[in-house]
Amino acid sequence: MLTSAYLVTTKNLAAFLDALRSARAPERFTVRFLADLGFKSTNDRLFLPVLKGLRLLDDNGVPTQRYFDFLDDTQWRRVLAEAIRDAYEDLYRLNTRAHTLTKTDISGKLKSMTEGKKSEGVIEYMAKTFLELSKLADFTEAKQFDEQQEAAEEAEELESTARQPEELSDRRPDKSKRTSGRLIDAVTYRIEIVLPPVRDKAVYDAIFRSLKEHLL
Repeated sequence: MLTSAYLVTTKNLAAFLDALRSARAPERFTVRFLADLGFKSTNDRLFLPVLKGLRLLDDNGVPTQRYFDFLDDTQWRRVLAEAIRDAYEDLYRLNTRAHTLTKTDISGKLKSMTEGKKSEGVIEYMAKTFLELSKLADFTEAKQFDEQQEAAEEAEELESTARQPEELSDRRPDKSKRTSGRLIDAVTYRIEIVLPPVRDKAVYDAIFRSLKEHLL
């Protein structure tokens, strides 16, 4: 998911979010309710699609559970961070710490993800809106989650690597064979025998007979 909602100007963003938490949640968020909060300009109306992108409002403008959670003065920054990660999910797939990137980096990634369908101006507005929202959010818990997830993935990779020799061993065919009533592992040995220069063939027969007795 990647919200395409943006603000043309973000100068009233912090004040708008403060006003939301100070007011009683409406049954349906309308332009009139926005004006009652003190935001009456045409640019201020862009707050509505931004709230929908953050899933604070549903498609009909009705406040969601996330909206009510956002009203908690002790939790709203954390809730906002969660909302940002959802609204810009595709951006976070590219970088789990997307909110720490520069505006230039974010603009480049947004341009790529929107496949050039957005103008340079719109891309700039989207990047600025994302960054200004991120400045107000608390990603502390998200950072801890990312670190825990990375640690878990590293541990799983190490465990997988350590397991490979054992798995390979389990997949090897049973090379043992039974000889003369004894179970002997089929191991390849290379034995070099230097035969003495003798004329008596019996000497060679004795050597090979001994080899047969003790090695086979």
